[in-house]
Amino acid sequence: MDTHTGNATTPDGTRLAYRDHHAPEPDAELAPGAQRPPLLLLHGLAGHMGEWDDLLPLLLADGRRVITYDARGHGVSTRRPPDMTRASAVRDVTILIEELSLPTPVALLGQSLGGHTAFLAAAAHPHLVDSLILVEAGPAGPSPDLPAEIAAWLDSWPTPFASLSSAAAFLGHEAWARGLEEREDGHHPRWDRDTMLAAVAELSTHAYWPEWDQVACPTLVVRGAKGTMREAEMTRMARRAQLRTGRPPQPRTLTEVIEDAGHDVHLDQPRRLHAAVRTFLAERNAT
Repeated sequence: MDTHTGNATTPDGTRLAYRDHHAPEPDAELAPGAQRPPLLLLHGLAGHMGEWDDLLPLLLADGRRVITYDARGHGVSTRRPPDMTRASAVRDVTILIEELSLPTPVALLGQSLGGHTAFLAAAAHPHLVDSLILVEAGPAGPSPDLPAEIAAWLDSWPTPFASLSSAAAFLGHEAWARGLEEREDGHHPRWDRDTMLAAVAELSTHAYWPEWDQVACPTLVVRGAKGTMREAEMTRMARRAQLRTGRPPQPRTLTEVIEDAGHDVHLDQPRRLHAAVRTFLAERNAT
């Protein structure tokens, strides 16, 4: 695997840390000169790009170029950016595509808040997005209790953690612990509470069904059987996709439920998620 690490700087001065991973060998199944769309992975709230480490080698084995990055306000990207709106997150996607000179359109795979960003990007820039995979993410809302719920969750973290093992035990996954910053007194989050709350502020007052109706590419919606995404939201997304008009032929929206997985499907069941993603993208590439 060939990995290039770098930073992209946005117009508002925010630094976005990324890793550009290239498959070790070209995909033998493709015709000479053919190329699979690059796959850009978007993590969720309070997360980091290292969350994809279990899924990453599986995607690379499929012969794909995969880009991971720390969203603004997260990981080793700028900790306190001047703008945490949904629009700024969408702009970051386009900036990374431009920074890396990615051949477009690309495929987007996002979990939770990252999935929300992904479908907003697909709606706003349809020429840039070939296909879309949303994991525990959708347009439902408004969710007025969300900021309070997120604040309570963040405040429950007993930081600093004395060790990575204690952090993993509390957070539920070793990948979450690897996103922490080690200091003399223990392991701390790489984000600030008010920045995380700013990231979800608009979700408390808005629903995004109009944006969902503008998505013009094939989409796979994945829900963990034990996750937080409601079955009714996923069903409604598929139904509304069938009713879209004015863009024949209509893009397909497929749905998948991953058993024995919670909200962090990519961490709970990376191989099952990969199987669903691989099948979906293979069918897309065959059309």
